[in-house]
Amino acid sequence: MSADKSTSWSYAENLPAEDEVLLRARERSFELGVTPVSQGVGAVLTVLAAASKAQTVVEVGAGAGVSGVCLLRGLGRQAVLTTIDLDVEHLKAARQAYLESGSPANRIRTISGRAADVLPRLTDNAYDLVFIDADKANFPKYVEQGIRLLKSKGTLVVNDALDKDRVSNPAARDATTTVLRQVGKSIREDDRLVSAMLPTGDGLLVAVKK
Repeated sequence: MSADKSTSWSYAENLPAEDEVLLRARERSFELGVTPVSQGVGAVLTVLAAASKAQTVVEVGAGAGVSGVCLLRGLGRQAVLTTIDLDVEHLKAARQAYLESGSPANRIRTISGRAADVLPRLTDNAYDLVFIDADKANFPKYVEQGIRLLKSKGTLVVNDALDKDRVSNPAARDATTTVLRQVGKSIREDDRLVSAMLPTGDGLLVAVKK
């Protein structure tokens, strides 16, 4: 990346201003050892949620609620966020962030459990947006389940899709990078989807179900 492009990326990433609710959620993330979505990714999630007019959203990986708050802020008043996380402490922190954001409890459904077990129990073709940000080894399973869950014209979002710039490097062959490279390839080649890779954060892969 040239110096100019690097500067522009940093500028874009840090441009969104975050309020005390998100800043506190970020603090709790670091206390729990969770890496929250970047400011740039959070802003894109809000825009995608708003632009898609989503009413039903699934989030795989609650973290401490940063991404959930960003999604909720783009959703309409009747929309519902379902967030899944194995760690009960993460869900507790996420609920605190949702509460502080002023989101009504009846708009949020938190599920404690393994996403690989929870996702198959959710209804086919019932969701407008699926955001995947947990347990990269299982991303292929989550993506396939996400496609199943999405309505026509629904949006699939995969975070950390460039794996710290390793996905684009053919010499990088570690397990996580290989999985993310395969996920990107499978989404690009899937006839059910149209997709784009955004350089936001550590790579945001966005696809829409036809």
